Amino acid sequence: MKMIVGLGNIGRKYENTRHNVGFSVVENLADRYNVEFNKEKFEALIATAFISNEKVLLVKPTTLMNDSGRAVGPLMDYFNIDVSDLIVVHDDMDLKTGRIRLRQKGSAGGHNGIKSVIAHTHTQDFKRIKVGIDHPQQMSVVNWVLSRFSTEEQPAMQDAFNHAADAIEYWLEGNTFMNTMNRFN
Repeated sequence: MKMIVGLGNIGRKYENTRHNVGFSVVENLADRYNVEFNKEKFEALIATAFISNEKVLLVKPTTLMNDSGRAVGPLMDYFNIDVSDLIVVHDDMDLKTGRIRLRQKGSAGGHNGIKSVIAHTHTQDFKRIKVGIDHPQQMSVVNWVLSRFSTEEQPAMQDAFNHAADAIEYWLEGNTFMNTMNRFN
């Protein structure tokens, strides 16, 4: 079993914001496999899909972004998910809007949601897909990550969500994450 976690903030006020790109990617996968986020467990909404004959949990923590690990750690324990079977999808201000970058492991890089996941999984050794949201030009970081994409940015973001979902599917087909990184980075 694999677990794909999209980081974001739950609630209407946060829908389609820059901080919620992780949610957008797992929602993209759920749409592809016609599954719904119809289970709630350990402060997360869960959709279950079978992708390339693999049972996959698509997860959206219902905690706020900065407490995402409160959902991820207990879900991994409950479902006996090994860290090698986890991918976390999140926003990254160091990438241009619409770009994605895959990483096998690493520090939080200042991302509070990732800090929380590291704290609750007790490791930095989990796979990540970072979706670029760029740096704010004329507003605070908080206002930037909670802002929505402009009409001009929306096509690039939809491409990024599709590209990230394609990368996850490629990995789930049995390709190593290193090969997935080489193909999609």
